[in-house]
Amino acid sequence: MVKKFSNRLLNESSPYLLQHAYNPVDWYTWGEEAIERAKAENKIILLSIGYSACHWCHVMEKESFENESVALFMNENFINIKVDREERPDLDHIYMDAVQAISGSGGWPLNVFLTPETKPIYGGTYFPPVKAFNRSSWTDVLKSIQNAWKEKETEIRAQAQNLTAHLNQSNDLGFLKEGYSVNAENEHFSKEDADNIFAQIMGSADTVWGGFGKAPKFPQTFVIQYLMHYHFFTGSQTALNQALLSIDKMLQGGIYDQVGGGLARYSTDEEWLAPHFEKMLYDNALFIRILCDAFQLTKKDDYAKAIRKTIAFVERELMDKDGGFYAALDADSEGEEGKYYVWDKNEIDDLLGEDSAVFCEYFDISAAGNWSADQGRDKKNILRILTQRDLFIKEQNLSLIEFENKIGRSLEILFLARARKPRPGTDDKILLNWNALMITSLCCASGVLNEKRYADLAENSFNIILNKFNTGANGYSLKHSFKGTKAKHPAFLDDYAYLIQSCIALQELTSNTRYLKIARELTHQVIGDFFDERHGFFYYSSKDQKDIIFRNKEVHDGAIPSGNSVMAGNLFYLAKIFDNTDWQRLAWNIAGALKTAIMKYPASFGNWASVVLMQVYGVNEVVISGPEHKQICSELLIHYLPNKVLQSSHSANNEYPLLLGKNNAFETLIYLCKDYICGPPLKTIEELLAMWKTAERVPK
Repeated sequence: MVKKFSNRLLNESSPYLLQHAYNPVDWYTWGEEAIERAKAENKIILLSIGYSACHWCHVMEKESFENESVALFMNENFINIKVDREERPDLDHIYMDAVQAISGSGGWPLNVFLTPETKPIYGGTYFPPVKAFNRSSWTDVLKSIQNAWKEKETEIRAQAQNLTAHLNQSNDLGFLKEGYSVNAENEHFSKEDADNIFAQIMGSADTVWGGFGKAPKFPQTFVIQYLMHYHFFTGSQTALNQALLSIDKMLQGGIYDQVGGGLARYSTDEEWLAPHFEKMLYDNALFIRILCDAFQLTKKDDYAKAIRKTIAFVERELMDKDGGFYAALDADSEGEEGKYYVWDKNEIDDLLGEDSAVFCEYFDISAAGNWSADQGRDKKNILRILTQRDLFIKEQNLSLIEFENKIGRSLEILFLARARKPRPGTDDKILLNWNALMITSLCCASGVLNEKRYADLAENSFNIILNKFNTGANGYSLKHSFKGTKAKHPAFLDDYAYLIQSCIALQELTSNTRYLKIARELTHQVIGDFFDERHGFFYYSSKDQKDIIFRNKEVHDGAIPSGNSVMAGNLFYLAKIFDNTDWQRLAWNIAGALKTAIMKYPASFGNWASVVLMQVYGVNEVVISGPEHKQICSELLIHYLPNKVLQSSHSANNEYPLLLGKNNAFETLIYLCKDYICGPPLKTIEELLAMWKTAERVPK
C-alpha cells in the first residue's frame, strides 16, 4: 500500500508516534515550534496522547485521524500535537488530571484542547466518528470547540486560567498546609492503623475470584504485597489466603498467557478471563515480585515455575540484543484485538490430535468459544483453567506425570503454531523507570530461586542504563527514554526512585557497595532537584523542566508505584545504611502527611501501606561478615523477611555503620541488629531465623 501522506512524526523514534507518521493530520510533537505557531495564529492546540499498545488509540486513528476530510478540518482550525504518554508521562499526568476534573473520567486516547499558552480548555478520551455510546462524534466536538473559540475566546481563556489554577492548587495536596512541616513523632502509624488498612482492603476483596472490586480488574500487586507483608507480621491467614487466591486466579485466567507466559494489563471481567491483550513490561516486573513473595511464603513449585515462565517471556519478547527491556507488546495483530492469543477449537483439534480432548477440557476450550472481540457471533477461545489441577487429574484418571507430559507437550505445540502467526507490534523503546522495576524483580527472582543467571541479567541491564541513559560528564544527568542510538527527555522522579530501589536490591544480592554509593549520590540529586521544601513531597519533574504549565506531584500508587512512595522506602532503607537521621525523618514526614489518605483509600496507596508496616513493626538490620558471606547471604535471600536491611562483606568496612568493627577473617558470622545494637554473633541462618521469630510480630 502506497503511503499518500506523511508528517513531522516521520522523524521521531517512538513507535506510537511513528504509527501516526502517515496520517493526513499535520501532527507536531510537543515543543516550541508548535506552541509558537499556535500563539502566532491564535489557534487552539489539540493535544492527543496515547501509547503504542493502546487498542482504542488504534481505533480512533483508523476512524478519524486517517480520514482526509476530518484531518483537513483539524489542520485548518487547530495546531495538532501528538504525544507518546510513555515518553512524556509528565504531560500525560497534568492533562489527564485536567480531563478528569472536566469530565470525571479519563483514559486513552486522551484528547485535550488547549489555549495557545497550553492551558486546558476541554477534553475527553475516545470519540467515535459518529455519535454513539452516549459520546459526541469527533467532528461535532471539533466544530463545537472551534465555534466557541471564535465567539467566546475571552471567556474560554478565563475558564482555562481558572482550571489551571485549580489543578496547580490541588497539586499542592490541599490537606497540607503552607509551610510544610509534619511532625514525624506525632504522625507515626500504629498497629491499629495497620489493622484498619487490612480491614479496608478486605472490604473490597473478591473472595471467590481473587483481586479487589468488580470489573475491570487490575492486578493491584501493591495491595497483594501488603497482604503478604501483613500476614508475616501478624500471622493473619485471611490476609495470606486472599493474596494467594488473587495470584492463583490470575495465573489460571486469561489475563495470564497460558501458552507463552506474561501478564496482560487488566481483565475486562471479574473472572480474569478476557484481558485487554497488551502486555506491558512494568506489569510483568511487578507480577514477578509478588510471585517471589508467594514462593518464599509457600515454597510451592507452581510459583517458581510462574517466575521462570514470566521471565522467559520478558527475555524472549521484550529484551533487546544488549539486554535492555522494551516497553510493551500491542493488543492488536492483523487489525484485531487479541487475534494472536485466541483459538478456534477446530484449530486446536488439528494441532493436538488425540491429546486435544483433555487439553480443551482443562483450558475451557469449546466449539462455542468463550470470548468475542466485539461481542458478536464469531467467538474464539481464551485459554484459562477453571478446575484445580489435582481434581482434574483425578477426574481424568491420569497420573501427575501423564498430565504434565500431555499438557506440556500440547502447550509447546500451540506455542510453535502461534509463532507462525503475524505477531503483535512491539514498542521497542527502552524506558529507564520500567527497566529499573525489571532489574529489581530479577534481583528478587535470583535471590529466591538461587539463580545466578537472573543476577547477571539484572547487573547487565543496570550497566546499560548507566551507559545509555546518563548524559552527565560528571555525576548523573539521566534521560527517561532510549531508542536506537539516542536517549531523550530528562528523567522524571520515577526514573530516579526506581533506579535507587534497584541499587538497593542489587547490593543485597551482590554485596557490592558500588550500588550503595550510586544510590546515595542519586538520592542527594533527587532531594536537590525534585523536593518541594515548602509543601513537601517530590515533584514529578525536575526543577529544570521548563515546558510544562506547572510541576505536578504524583502520590497515588496506580499501575506503577508512585515515585514518592518508592522514595519514602528508599530514604528509610538508606538512612539505616548511612546512619542519616535526616533521611529517616524525611521518609516518615512524607508518609505521615498522607496518613488520612492511606488509611481511607489503601487500594490507591498500596505501596505506601507497605512503607507503613516498616514504621509500625520496625526494621531488622542483618550483617553477614566473613569469608563465606556471599554463600550465607544467598541462603538468607531464599527466606521471606520483608522487614530487613541487609549488608554483607568479607571484612569490616568503616564507611558503613553496620559493618563497623565486623572484622571476621577466619569464620563467617551473622548479626541481627536493631538501631545498630547487635545481638550475639550467629553462625547459621537457622539460628538467625529462630532469633528473628521472637521479635517479628512485636510492634515498635
